[in-house]
Amino acid sequence: MSQPVTWGRPPAERADAARNRRHLLATAREMLAEQGTGPLTMDGLAERAGLGKGTVFRRFGTRAGIFQALLDDEEREFQQAVLSGPPPLGPGAAPLDRLIAYGRARTSFLIRNRLIARAALDGRERVPAGGQSPMSRQHIRFLLAGLRLGAVDLDVLAIQLTAALDGPPLLYLSSDLLDEDAGQVTERLGRGWEDLVRRAARA
Repeated sequence: MSQPVTWGRPPAERADAARNRRHLLATAREMLAEQGTGPLTMDGLAERAGLGKGTVFRRFGTRAGIFQALLDDEEREFQQAVLSGPPPLGPGAAPLDRLIAYGRARTSFLIRNRLIARAALDGRERVPAGGQSPMSRQHIRFLLAGLRLGAVDLDVLAIQLTAALDGPPLLYLSSDLLDEDAGQVTERLGRGWEDLVRRAARA
């Protein structure tokens, strides 16, 4: 998956630009729900949204940019749930409970958005995933620090746990398996994450 946006709100933009962005993203979601990712094009989005092609090209740049923007939008909602949503994903729960909840929620997020993530690739990557998520790494390290694990390299452990979380759903699982049984795969990965985190906390 492409690198997500950083923590917090999106950069400020003009009111008309923000309105166009929301309208274009809402229209793109409607088209995806009706047709899937394949038929969605820059020209088609402009026509469906009732906006000029120049507006769409300035906003997204390429077809892949449409899907990258959709991912960023979804990512911001996910971040808000982590930052200010109810526990255990949001603040207020014990660090271990939050870490388990985060991994389960992140796995579900990645698999739920897998088709958009694949469509967001620009053709230069061979696999439907990119570098580790900086947000995940920062948040996991923060929660690990709260566990008071002793003489542990928290930076390295956070990198390793982030790799275990963000990599497998898109790197190692076949698209056919995910498309046919995404719910079961999500649950299995969630259980695996919880087992991994509890073992790391005990060690």
